Amino acid sequence: MNRLTTPWGELDLARFPDDPRDPFRAWDAADEYLLRHLAGIDTEPVDLSGTVVVSGDRWGALAAALAGHHPVQITDSFLTQEATRANLKRNGTDPDAVRLLSTRDAPPDRIDVLLVRVPRSLALLEDQLHRLAPAVHAGTVVAGTGMVTEIHTSTLRLFERILGPTRTSLAVKKARLVFCAPDPDLPRTPSPWPRSYELPASVGAVSGRTVVNHAGVFCADRLDVGTRFLLRHLPRRRGPERVVDLGCGNGVVGTAAALANGEAEVLFVDESHQAVASARATFGANLGPDAAAEFRVGDGLSGVPAGTVDLVLNNPPFHSHRGTTDATAWRMFTGSRAALRRGGELWVIGNRHLGYHVKLRRIFGNCEVVASDPKFVLLRAVKN
Repeated sequence: MNRLTTPWGELDLARFPDDPRDPFRAWDAADEYLLRHLAGIDTEPVDLSGTVVVSGDRWGALAAALAGHHPVQITDSFLTQEATRANLKRNGTDPDAVRLLSTRDAPPDRIDVLLVRVPRSLALLEDQLHRLAPAVHAGTVVAGTGMVTEIHTSTLRLFERILGPTRTSLAVKKARLVFCAPDPDLPRTPSPWPRSYELPASVGAVSGRTVVNHAGVFCADRLDVGTRFLLRHLPRRRGPERVVDLGCGNGVVGTAAALANGEAEVLFVDESHQAVASARATFGANLGPDAAAEFRVGDGLSGVPAGTVDLVLNNPPFHSHRGTTDATAWRMFTGSRAALRRGGELWVIGNRHLGYHVKLRRIFGNCEVVASDPKFVLLRAVKN
C-alpha cells in the first residue's frame, strides 16, 4: 500500500490483489500530473461539475481522487475495477460515488470532461476514442496522461484524427499530458475493431481456422510464437473433461482443445473484458453459435470450485503495465492447483528465462518438460 497526496487530500492506495510480493505502486507521476492540472495548481482549474469520464485508469487512483465529482470509470481490466472498489472502501468513500463500466459497456450519452490514461495498446486507445467520440461535444475538456515512454506521435495522431486538434505539455517527472480540443465537424466513424485472421497450417486442431480479436488483445494481427508452440504440442485427450483456458486472450487455445475433444467442457477465463469478448467470438466462429462453453471475466481461477477441473492450459503474462513481475504467474499456478482434481494437469508455456519450472515444483511437487526449443519451454505439472 502507498499514500498519494492529491489536491483533494491524501489517499491510501493499493493494487489488486494486494500482494506483498508485488513491488509496484498503485499510482505514478502521470496520475499526479493530471490531478494537479485538474485542480489548477499551475493553471486555471477544470470545471468538474458535469459528467466526468475516466478512461483507462490503472488501479483506481484517478477515480478515487475524483470520487467527490462522481466520475464514470471505463476500463478493460477486471483487476482495475476490483482495485477501485477496494481503494474507495479503504479511504472511506462510498463505492457508489464512482460508476464502474467496462470497455464493452455503452459509455455515457454526454461527456463534459474526458480523462484518458493512455494505454499501452494503441489499438485499444483507437477503439475507445471511437466509442467515446459521439458523446464528446465542442465544450468537452479532453485531457490525457501517461509517462513519456507511453505517448508517441502515433498516440497524438489518434486523438487528432478521431476527436480534434491535439497538443502535449512539457514533461514533468517523466510524465506528460495530452490536450485535445474536440472538433464537432469531424466525421464520427465506427471503430475498425474487432478484426479477424486465418490461422496458418501446422498448428494442430485450429490450422486454417479463424481468430477474432477485439482491440487491445495480445498479438491481435497474428498468432504469437509462444501460443503457436503450445498448439503444436497440445495434449491429445478424449472423453468428458473440464478444461480451462486460463488467461485466454483471443481464446485460440481453448478453441483448439474443444475442436480436438468434442466431449470437453471448456471454460475461458481472463481479467480483460476485451479478451473474453474475443474468446467468445473465436469459439463461436469455429464451433458455431450453438456450441456450449463458459466465458468468465475474473482474477484467474478464483471462484472456480476446488477439485473440479481436469486440465488447465496457461500462457501467463509476466508484465503488469510497465513493470515486470511474476506475481500473476504465482496466482495462476496456485489457483490452478486448487481448482484441479487429483491427477489433473496444468500445462504452461513460457520463455525459458522465466524459470517457471522452479515455481511449479514448489507448488505441485513435480514438473516435467513436454517440449522445448531455444526460446520456449512447455511444462506439465500434475496434482497428486
